[in-house]
Amino acid sequence: MKSRFSASAIALALTALLASAVLAQEKGTAAKGKKPAGPPDEKAMMEMMQKAATPGEAHKKLDAMVGTFDTKVTMWMDPSKPPEQSTGVSENKWVLGDRYVEMRYTGTFMGQPFSGLGYQGYDNVTKKYVGTWMDTASTGMMTSSGNMTGNTLTTTSTVADPMTGKMSKVTNKMIVADNDHHTMEMWGPDPTGKNYKMMEITYIRKK
Repeated sequence: MKSRFSASAIALALTALLASAVLAQEKGTAAKGKKPAGPPDEKAMMEMMQKAATPGEAHKKLDAMVGTFDTKVTMWMDPSKPPEQSTGVSENKWVLGDRYVEMRYTGTFMGQPFSGLGYQGYDNVTKKYVGTWMDTASTGMMTSSGNMTGNTLTTTSTVADPMTGKMSKVTNKMIVADNDHHTMEMWGPDPTGKNYKMMEITYIRKK
């Protein structure tokens, strides 16, 4: 049953891609006054799909994030005031065939129980690291996209500001010190529009 479903799903996806490619090709040739060419080779299309779906070296760079970590959170709600601090635990594991790191967080936020769920991966097609985040302090979903340089993964996200109701751009930096320690920084605009560090989370692997 499982293999039959997988084959059907691949076949449907392949058909859709083929149809899209043929349509685009026909439009292009029609615009140039040329006779439309035949459909792309199905074997080549299948190979492209398999390549796009196969985890690679970029995914392996996320391996240091996998495991269970004790966390210390420092949050600056107002850059002119002392930060709020809390602790928590982040349980991270590979899912969907080592394509995404699932991050399940439990702790506190402003003295209240807090939990969050996120996924971090790498898109072979766009050549970008991509992620999502949801938690109990919001009803929105944050999506991110960016690149890794050395040991630092830098992504940008657009989130809804609950104070203004407007969208705000934030930058996230995940700095991997070694296999047992990494730090996440979130940077965003203050009320004047100046960029400042809004949050810092340190992760220490549980032994």
